[in-house]
Amino acid sequence: MTELGTTCVQGGYHPGDAEPRQIPIYQSTTWKYDTSEHMGKLFDLEESGYFYSRRTQAQISREPFYSRLQNPTCDLVAAKIAEMEGGAAAMLTSSGMAANFLAIFNVAGMGDHVVASSAIYGGTYNLLAHTMGRMGLSCTFVAPDCTDEELEAAFQPNTKLVFGETIANPALAVLDIERFANAAHAHGVPLMVDNTFPTPVNCRPIEWGADIVTHSTTKYMDGHAAYLGGAIVDAGKFDWMAHADKFPGLTTPDESYHGVTYAEKFGLEGAFITKATAQLMRDLGPMQNPQAAFFLNSSLESLHVRMPQHCKNGLAMAEFLKSHPKIRFVSYPGLEGDKYYDLAKKYMPNGTCGVVSFGFTGGRAAAEQFMKSLKLAQIATHVADARTCCLHPANATHRQMNDAELEACGISPDMVRLSCGLEATDDLIADVAQALDTI
Repeated sequence: MTELGTTCVQGGYHPGDAEPRQIPIYQSTTWKYDTSEHMGKLFDLEESGYFYSRRTQAQISREPFYSRLQNPTCDLVAAKIAEMEGGAAAMLTSSGMAANFLAIFNVAGMGDHVVASSAIYGGTYNLLAHTMGRMGLSCTFVAPDCTDEELEAAFQPNTKLVFGETIANPALAVLDIERFANAAHAHGVPLMVDNTFPTPVNCRPIEWGADIVTHSTTKYMDGHAAYLGGAIVDAGKFDWMAHADKFPGLTTPDESYHGVTYAEKFGLEGAFITKATAQLMRDLGPMQNPQAAFFLNSSLESLHVRMPQHCKNGLAMAEFLKSHPKIRFVSYPGLEGDKYYDLAKKYMPNGTCGVVSFGFTGGRAAAEQFMKSLKLAQIATHVADARTCCLHPANATHRQMNDAELEACGISPDMVRLSCGLEATDDLIADVAQALDTI
């Protein structure tokens, strides 16, 4: 088995003799064909190829990865991410939110129900609780550390999916992937996990039972605040036909696409991504552009080198803050004594991420004073970047939530999220120390 670091560098694209070493950028929306018959076979999903950048198809040959999606440049990068996660198929999207929406909507819609961890990114919470609610989908939120009985009680006859984040943004709760996967599978539904924070360098949810993995590639995968993007990876293991009554979109003819039955035609490894592409990407169009995919690939080549430094800085910062008299609490799953330390060691033995969340004895006012006193760290909505970023979630990313919703997500008014970048550890700690001195 190839080491992950090698996959980061060389996965996805394998140039032949006298071919470019770098992934080519296919900067075109349109492909030319000699006959209309050939194009017809593409539309019927009988042959592999491209016909319009937003309306493309999956490979139907039995290759390791069903990756012929959207645009050749995007496909090659998607194949790398699938390989990194240990999945069977992948696709790129325009953003992490687009990835989550397409992945959820691919199996759950009007009249359906989703079970989700309450400790998730505010935008994803809003998507499930409100936006998709207006589309007729309901969601029950459970604490990531809920009891087995509470988790079981959340399921309904119309439940189609379980969702959680490997490491929650910004509460930093760790999902017990194996437990949630077992619960989902006992009810005949897949587990979907957003793996943005640890990346496959530190955690591969599929190995613990997850069926679908999503990413905001805008975060660590890009790592330089350069391009928005998202990714969906299908493990290729969930048996849709075994639960055909739950997933008619995959197990019955799609009248919008020549009556194709995805689960029958493309099997375990190809059905989910093919449907998401041929149907949802076709109709909604949130694809990643090839320029973004090119730069994403360049960043992926160093991901296995960058993540250890992020983790080193995050742990050092957490240890420093833990003993500071002006700090009320510190959340960092890699910190010994943290509520999620044992789960982090189980699922992420080599490190978690560079994000630390903490609160102040002086409350919200102290948090605001701290942030405006930082010199090296930058106040930004962004997270998981080469440059250290700082955010006050209750005043920014989670501003749309009421106090009860904030509490359910593990967010307090005084919480600050510090995303430790790649700077020298001592310089970061010195900056935080001087900012604390101003309180």
